[in-house]
Amino acid sequence: MKISLVLATLGRDAEVLDFLKSLLFQTYKNFELIVIDQNRDGKIDAILDSYRALMDIKHVKVDFTGNARARDYGIGLAQGRIVAFPDDDCAYDQDVLEKVVAEFKRRADMAILVAGSYDFSATRFSIGVNSHKAGYFNRFRMMGVEFTQFFDLQRVDRQQFHLDHDFGIGSKYSGAEGFELLYRLLRAGGNAFYTPEIKIFHANKDHYKLGTARMLMYSTGIGAYIRKFTNQHDVFIWYYIVRKMMVAPLLKMALALVTFNPQKLAYSFYNLVGIWRGFLTYGKLEKCI
Repeated sequence: MKISLVLATLGRDAEVLDFLKSLLFQTYKNFELIVIDQNRDGKIDAILDSYRALMDIKHVKVDFTGNARARDYGIGLAQGRIVAFPDDDCAYDQDVLEKVVAEFKRRADMAILVAGSYDFSATRFSIGVNSHKAGYFNRFRMMGVEFTQFFDLQRVDRQQFHLDHDFGIGSKYSGAEGFELLYRLLRAGGNAFYTPEIKIFHANKDHYKLGTARMLMYSTGIGAYIRKFTNQHDVFIWYYIVRKMMVAPLLKMALALVTFNPQKLAYSFYNLVGIWRGFLTYGKLEKCI
């Protein structure tokens, strides 16, 4: 199986180099890297040129910005059966691609494979939804984050395999593009499996010590994608309305109060504010433009 890695990038160079280094040491070699380059200054030209002889790289410069739009553009160029969207600041353990292919061969019913996200550690999880236990999951317990997802184009619903350009960095609603896509594919009947044995490294940026601005920005996307499916009269999305918009943030705020942690309290509060902001504004921004 050939794997197509669609890397959308803007403003980073050292991190892109680190990712290329991790690809260089992959034990599985049948892959292509499609770099959708949104830089205007040739920031990564020399880096990619230095690796062209070492792996299959397609360097595509575009005149637009937006993670979801860039990844969609890359899907149209992909030649592989398996497609993934690595972040431009992540890195792969050396056997990631080998294990991905092995899992798809082992599980003939599996359309989506989700790896674990680790904070540059063999044991400490990073951002996204992770677990020490492997297993199939559904839309009530979605796992991972967009850069840990792998899709088999022969098994997913191809009509649903696209990114919603309203979500993600550089779009109307920052964040949640991976969960929005995953929810749609699971709703369409795709089977998904999560395993922490496949390790993708990414710095943990999902905690209160980094401040509230990031949480406010990304949680807006969560609220917006919940509203999107609410507008489609999807009764299952009520689970996320109750869990994400009420129970979880309120419990976190209560815990922060009990433990006298004002930073965590503020972080949880802005999570709640961001989710409701995204939920209430989804669909209204277009009318204002």
